[in-house]
Amino acid sequence: MTPLNGTRRRWLQVGAAALATPWLARAQSVWPSRPLRWVVPFPPGGTTDFVTRLVATELGKSLGQTVVVENKPGAGTVIGVDNVAKSAPDGYSFVTVANSFCVNQTLLKKLPYDTVHDLRPVALMGLSEHVLATHPGSGLKRVADIVAQAKAGKPLSYASFGQGTSAHLAGEMLKSALGTPDIVHVPYKGQAPALADLLGGQVSMMFGNWPEFRSHVASGKLVAIGMATAKRSVYAPDIPTLAEQGAKVESNSWNGMLAPAGVSDDVVARVNREVNAALKVPHVAEALKKGGIADRSGTPAEFGDFIRSEIERYAVVIRQAHITAEG
Repeated sequence: MTPLNGTRRRWLQVGAAALATPWLARAQSVWPSRPLRWVVPFPPGGTTDFVTRLVATELGKSLGQTVVVENKPGAGTVIGVDNVAKSAPDGYSFVTVANSFCVNQTLLKKLPYDTVHDLRPVALMGLSEHVLATHPGSGLKRVADIVAQAKAGKPLSYASFGQGTSAHLAGEMLKSALGTPDIVHVPYKGQAPALADLLGGQVSMMFGNWPEFRSHVASGKLVAIGMATAKRSVYAPDIPTLAEQGAKVESNSWNGMLAPAGVSDDVVARVNREVNAALKVPHVAEALKKGGIADRSGTPAEFGDFIRSEIERYAVVIRQAHITAEG
């Protein structure tokens, strides 16, 4: 075999590189080619964290890449959301948001990101219905009891997860619906400490996620006054709605996935499809059902419409009740 001279060897190398370049470009453009990052702007252990991790595992399987869940709580979810809003729009960073994302648009005077323009909807995932519950010793069993005690001048209070949270706004909706402005709001740093004081009888009542309240109602430690749903809940069909009792209040806790603005339509469509499929995986669907979490899968456009309607709905309550972030 005739040895290759230097010139011929160089031309062969150039030719091989030319042939390889389109293949390499295609390989590099294949998404995803590395692990994805999914931020949860809440501490570990809550409903949003639970749903995210449940779906992330299945999403990783379908995409063939690890999906790393990062908890970045703080500032009413602003820290975690801002982190993703400022991330590269390359399809590798996502964030789970909840009601607070829409509330903050009106509640906070200034946000480090633009709610509408800096992030794009990917998929609405789950929804937990709210129940209005009270301690058995409060004497409150139905909405009529709240009205009667308020008219009698008896002190009434309601707990919430914190200033400006969905539970706080639900309490203000109730006061408005009943014409009972003297019910005092007692904000807590999270549902857990608020629930502890409700169980201890330190506060009169509280709106909370049905999944976390269900066992306490079943055991008799709490009394369910009514569900904050448009119609009777499939998870609690024996509990009347507040609307049935003359107080039209609808409240819940939901969670959904956003990406930085600028992420390609193809990536958003693919992730939306895989997230929706993950919600239908039998063990995922069963876990959601056991947790009292309703599957709310749909299109990115539908989630976008939902976000806009939630922003408007909460804005009305915040302005009418003169709610501020400071209290």
